[in-house]
Amino acid sequence: MTDHSADREMPLVAHLTELRTRLLRCVVAVLLIFAGLFYFAQDIYALVAAPLRAYLPEGASMIATGVASPFFAPFKLSMVLSLFLAMPVVLHQLWGFIAPGLYRHEKRLAIPLLVSSILLFYAGMAFAYFVVFPVMFGFFASVTPEGVAMMTDIGEYLDFVLTLFFAFGIAFEIPVATFLLIRAGVVSAESLRRSRPYVIVGCFVVGMFLTPPDVFSQTLLAVPMWLLFEAGLLFGSMTGKEQADDDSQPPATQA
Repeated sequence: MTDHSADREMPLVAHLTELRTRLLRCVVAVLLIFAGLFYFAQDIYALVAAPLRAYLPEGASMIATGVASPFFAPFKLSMVLSLFLAMPVVLHQLWGFIAPGLYRHEKRLAIPLLVSSILLFYAGMAFAYFVVFPVMFGFFASVTPEGVAMMTDIGEYLDFVLTLFFAFGIAFEIPVATFLLIRAGVVSAESLRRSRPYVIVGCFVVGMFLTPPDVFSQTLLAVPMWLLFEAGLLFGSMTGKEQADDDSQPPATQA
């Protein structure tokens, strides 16, 4: 009697081996980028801290309350930035792992979605840095009580901005999520249009939890989230209509 246990286990072992290989490639990509960035860690931190330092009072500076903070804060920033910059490699490895199990039409749809996801994530971070940070830190500086010196710890500042970078990066993925929900048939474009008031309220609720407790930063996250939802709804409606038109076409008759 033939033992088929090895035949059943081999595909799983092969998949696990491939997954391990691709994960190792992702780790190597992150470490290589980190090795190139670490030399410039202090300069990178100074660049990230520039939006706050621009609003510090004359003669004031950022401080380090921890003994090792001057080293670990730039180190942590360089590591996180390496992960962000390695996202194209990470997604490429993910694509290489799942692509063999997709149909041809699914592959044609997945590639633009992966590329747009990367670009939208970077766009969210750029929006936070160039638009949100100046407005937010300017507001904080303007409401500092008299007699209080605004001197921010570098470690706390880093945790604060990394949270906002991640929040805005994820928020800018809303068009992709909306498009996928419509394309997969989970919800219809019409039902999403009817739910628009709830979506707007939800955007402000999310902005309240993901941003500091001030109305400016909450609005600067909520409004782009709503507009991005509308963009995803528009593209989802267009592709849904095209798919419906294609399905309504009669099949070609054979001679």
